[in-house]
Amino acid sequence: MEAYTDFAGVYDIFMDETPYREWAEYLSVLMEKYGADMPEQEELIAERKLVVDLGCGTGTLTELLAEKGYDMVGIDNAQEMLSIAMEKREKSGHNILYLLQDMREFELYCTVGTVLSVCDSLNYLLQEEELLQTFRLVENYLYPGGIFIFDFNTVYKYEKVIGDTTIAENREDCSFIWENYYHEDEQINEYDLTVFVRGESGLFRRFEETHFQRGYTLPTMKRLVEEAGMEFVMAADADTHGEVTGESERIYVVARECRKDI
Repeated sequence: MEAYTDFAGVYDIFMDETPYREWAEYLSVLMEKYGADMPEQEELIAERKLVVDLGCGTGTLTELLAEKGYDMVGIDNAQEMLSIAMEKREKSGHNILYLLQDMREFELYCTVGTVLSVCDSLNYLLQEEELLQTFRLVENYLYPGGIFIFDFNTVYKYEKVIGDTTIAENREDCSFIWENYYHEDEQINEYDLTVFVRGESGLFRRFEETHFQRGYTLPTMKRLVEEAGMEFVMAADADTHGEVTGESERIYVVARECRKDI
């Protein structure tokens, strides 16, 4: 079953405790610290300032970064999620370009200074070949010296923390049951979502979605970054922003384009 169809309508409700503002602050720090130098050529400055949010979902983080002054492009392959993102854009008035594209095949009209992919979007790519294909596209569209910042859920998180657990949450107008099944051989976490949403009549409608995510390790991600032609710059535990450990559940990576000349 296709992910993020019916669930898109209640996604923001169940993600309301996600620390998006903290994420935006940290990503901004990383972009300012590791981003490409400002070019002398005036015509390239606009490209250097462009930031792509790959797997932008409903656009919450995209909006926060636009609020900070970044020129944002949001890419997602779920029309339902993008529709909500565009409603937010209409309310905020931010000049954000949204593109309905698969990250494995995305196309841009120019190079960009930064590509972001957070909130475990890359874990939806279940094969290393798909990750490598995506990383190569990122490298292709990065401005000389531009950076790729992404996060991913680790094998440890799926295997030891959420694998084979059931999570349930009840709100006034909606509730969900999230059942996890970890497939150890493939390192894939299957989670079956059952959601109940109150309609205008007061009756609840039930729908189901099944999602699959694969856990990855830092050595694998570093190897794929380098195979794609980028330089691995740093990695950090997403919760502590410190050193990655064997118990890190989510990891940030910064990689740099290193083959183009201005």
